[in-house]
Amino acid sequence: MEAIITIVGFLGAGKTTLLKHLITSYIDNGWNPFVVLNDYENANLDTLQLTDKLEPKWIRALTGSCICCTGIHELRNYVNRIPARTNGITLIEANGTSDACSLMEFLCVGLHDRFLPPIQISVVDVTNWQKREEFNELESNQVQVSSLIVLSHIEKQTVDRQALVVRDLKKRNPFAKIITMKDIDIMLVSELKPSKNMAQKLDHQKAHWSSCSCDLPNLPNLSCIYYICQTLPKSILRVKGCAKIGNEKSYTFFERNPDGKVFVRPFNGIPITGPKLLTIGPQSNLLMLKKVIEESLTNTEFSL
Repeated sequence: MEAIITIVGFLGAGKTTLLKHLITSYIDNGWNPFVVLNDYENANLDTLQLTDKLEPKWIRALTGSCICCTGIHELRNYVNRIPARTNGITLIEANGTSDACSLMEFLCVGLHDRFLPPIQISVVDVTNWQKREEFNELESNQVQVSSLIVLSHIEKQTVDRQALVVRDLKKRNPFAKIITMKDIDIMLVSELKPSKNMAQKLDHQKAHWSSCSCDLPNLPNLSCIYYICQTLPKSILRVKGCAKIGNEKSYTFFERNPDGKVFVRPFNGIPITGPKLLTIGPQSNLLMLKKVIEESLTNTEFSL
């Protein structure tokens, strides 16, 4: 029977980093992963970043639906159509605002008999855990029915801070194993069982945020990307996009995490929707995105 692993966690916690590690580890050990990626806006951007690890036919993007409610039927259909493979395993990365408890409750119903009951892994950002004010309840929801909790962003945190977070996580989910990102092992993952923990109900609207996307023109230099990322309101919790810079033939991927850090790296391939700017969080709207893009083109002296 084929195992299903869902990866959940708040925006910017490190879900994709964990997913890439699991894909590589499973392939190296003779497994055949199939990956489903979910995002509010243009999940295809993320799927292309995995094609150096998997053939495109083994990756599916589920865009614009909330897989913990309205998108659950589409997700089930995706999973049930996954072809049977020797040593197959399915990995699902949920968007960073998913109601993780509802996702597991709904996903466990209606799957084909060849699949094992789904297992959930949470990625927890130790630096920002329970420091998100109005989003703390959602972040807490994302660990309550997980069988494994993976700690990320611990490099600059004190031993006391790490211990405090671990104690808090154990109160919220006493059944989960808790490890760091560097200690993840697919043999450990393979031995996980569905969580026995009882979840507290979440007001589902707290998991539904505004999102928006906009076409990006050719940008003259990287300073435009930094201007866009640093000018958009802090209420927007995730900014990401793919751009063409100057005369470069390849594309550039960029993202701003909830803590405001901006990351820029080469984009793997050609985006099927063309250059895009995507935002998730309150105040995401098309007029504002277009305004900030226009401003970035005229602020050519913006320092990196």
